[in-house]
Amino acid sequence: MMFNSKFSFLILLLLLSLSSSSSSSSPEVIESLVKRLDIHKPSPLLQESAAKALLKRLLPTHLSSFQFNLISKDTCGGYSCFWITNHENSSNKSPEITVQGTTAVEIASGLHWYLKYWCGAHVSWDKTGGVQLASIPPPGSLPPVKEHGIKIQRPVPWNYYQNVVTSSYSYVWWDWERWEKEIDWMALQGINLPLAFTGQETIWQKVFMDFNISAQDLNNFFGGPAFLAWARMGNLHAWGGPLSQNWLDQQLVLQKQILSRMIELGMTPVLPSFSGNVPAALREIFPSANITRLGDWNTVDKNPRWCCTYLLDPSDPLFIQIGEAFIKKQIKEYGDVTDIYNCDTFNENSPPTSDPAYISSLGSAVYEAMSKADKNAVWLMQGWLFYSDSSFWKPPQMKALLHSVPFGKMIVLDLFADVKPVWESSSQFYGTPYVWCMLHNFGGNIEMYGVLDTIGSGPITARVSENSTMVGVGMCMEGIEHNPVAYELMPEMAFRKDKVDVEEWLRVYSRRRYGKEVKQAESAWEILHRSIYNCSDGIADHNTDYIVKFPDWDPSLDNYSSFYKRNLITMNSNRRHFLSEVKSTLPQPHLWYSTRDAINALKLLIEAGKDLSGSLTYRYDLVDLTRQVLSKLANQVYIDAITAFQHKDAKALKSHSKKFEQLIIDIDELLATDDNFLLGTWLESAKNLGLNSHEKQQYEWNARTQVTMWYDTTKTNQSQLHDYANKFWSGLLVDYYLPRASMYFNRLSESLRENKRFELVEWRKEWIAYSNKWQQGTKVYPVKAQGDALVISRSLFQKYLE
Repeated sequence: MMFNSKFSFLILLLLLSLSSSSSSSSPEVIESLVKRLDIHKPSPLLQESAAKALLKRLLPTHLSSFQFNLISKDTCGGYSCFWITNHENSSNKSPEITVQGTTAVEIASGLHWYLKYWCGAHVSWDKTGGVQLASIPPPGSLPPVKEHGIKIQRPVPWNYYQNVVTSSYSYVWWDWERWEKEIDWMALQGINLPLAFTGQETIWQKVFMDFNISAQDLNNFFGGPAFLAWARMGNLHAWGGPLSQNWLDQQLVLQKQILSRMIELGMTPVLPSFSGNVPAALREIFPSANITRLGDWNTVDKNPRWCCTYLLDPSDPLFIQIGEAFIKKQIKEYGDVTDIYNCDTFNENSPPTSDPAYISSLGSAVYEAMSKADKNAVWLMQGWLFYSDSSFWKPPQMKALLHSVPFGKMIVLDLFADVKPVWESSSQFYGTPYVWCMLHNFGGNIEMYGVLDTIGSGPITARVSENSTMVGVGMCMEGIEHNPVAYELMPEMAFRKDKVDVEEWLRVYSRRRYGKEVKQAESAWEILHRSIYNCSDGIADHNTDYIVKFPDWDPSLDNYSSFYKRNLITMNSNRRHFLSEVKSTLPQPHLWYSTRDAINALKLLIEAGKDLSGSLTYRYDLVDLTRQVLSKLANQVYIDAITAFQHKDAKALKSHSKKFEQLIIDIDELLATDDNFLLGTWLESAKNLGLNSHEKQQYEWNARTQVTMWYDTTKTNQSQLHDYANKFWSGLLVDYYLPRASMYFNRLSESLRENKRFELVEWRKEWIAYSNKWQQGTKVYPVKAQGDALVISRSLFQKYLE
């Protein structure tokens, strides 16, 4: 139903009036919300026990060295906080340090803060080097804090964690053992508002069956395990599926374990809600329902088997019925564990009309579906659409959606605030509470990248700005387990009231991460700070290095020889802007720093190996930085090969193409020296979840496909999302990226030899067929590292960079 323009204008005036009057009471509204959420917290005894259990898993040798107590917010001036003090009457048999906090998360955060800044310890994901605890003194010798202790308050209530696609790019194959480690890491980092999306398909199965949708109908609705995030958002359906009942049952059990642990630690989990995405069969059961088919999302040929999902209009009464049923079913399964629900109705799918009144009615209906099941419901929404589809979401449309619910009943995630903050251009989301988020990573790519100076200052600038409605900080990466430095600093901003001196912070970080003070390592991080981790060009990083995203490109179309006379290694940070002036169809890898700086940092890190060779955290960083430097060198080598082809220099083409291929082989050997850069780990974790041979085969196909072609193909057209989730993993380089590059260069050589044009379509046929075969493969890859990372890194430096 459409509304006339006069009515739309009146609606907007009313919404603006309500917004201006309610924004002034922002602190009171948020405080009231926080108090309601505190009702869901378990008893102090249970939270203290949960914190103690975390300590036992992290540092069992010091279980008696710490005493944990839950305290009220009144003790902390009305805020959430942790308070570290020396334990009274400390002796060898009694605790040395007392950590108090308003929740178990605060206690864990205080423990982590003490271990970091008094004991020089470091806690990282296992896949980025793990924990460094060797610097912690033995029990009885822990360093005391100052006389009255260290009390740190949260300046904003929440520290949010996850993106709606992290569940597919990183968590999809996790079992409880891995989830338990992640929740411990979250608690230590102070995360108290995590997304909890696992197992929701099992809830949807129960809900839709109540609406007479059969299990067979859902086979065409749910995506496969590695593509569930996009099936949930209505971007696709059935791709990679169907889901077995085993999968559904396993995931529900896992979700209950996850929620139980989050609740014990005093976290507020964010559960999913109904966005309108429905199975096709619902149209037949409810023929009068207002169900429309959405447009294509990144398929090659708009194949209806996968694309163009169905959306139930929020104005339809059935929308509220289904939305209410879903929330109630979750409450029945999990208990009354939260009041915050995520919904992203139009994530990369625009509404059918830009009429503000319609958009307002849409938002109202989404919220009503939540609130009918939970009267205290709060809608948490990713603000990605306001950036990614900014041409649609102009101020009238944004205001209509943001003001469609009562003030304080919606929280927006400023998802990309580290690069493209929306709060600045939208008057603080027009008065709506929001969370300042670091997005940082796309597709789970492995790429050293960061905006550390922005991380260390951006949340502070936002919080103290005039009429600020910021209520939290968050991390919304698409994939995790990379760039540990960025994920160490960002969660700290939940406890910092002042901007961080990043240079000094990194000096301490280097000592903590490696367990000792090594001058070369600290100097390397000084360089990395001003180069790789200081991206200021405003461009979202997504790894398109030529090794992992080989250009689907006819080199006869462009001439690069005049531009690429200079070696990329000597180019400065303006290269990208200079390159953008050259008209070309060739994809351009993102390069925002001087590669010479990165080489100098690598040289220093290699030199630090004489003191750090036994450190797992050092080894990870060494392998990662060597990979980074060589992958950028490979970009130049590729250009050299293309230039040789354009000059019809067959000898030079052969030389450069062989060097490119050898770089792939050498980088693969380097990656094989660290457990955390292995393809086998990803594939074996997928197969391990299968309970029979069919499931194992399906899950392996899902795992292989996501990191390569991603989506559908034809014989002559590769997926539009191919290599989106590319990975620098040993095994993937030599068995997937290397054959693809070899096929391409062989065809270039053949073209010169036979004096004919490069046959792009024939090349596509060859590599797409190879990719499809590889996706269906079953080759077993190593899950344990082999080789000496320092020896190989030093050798490759001498081979390519000296």
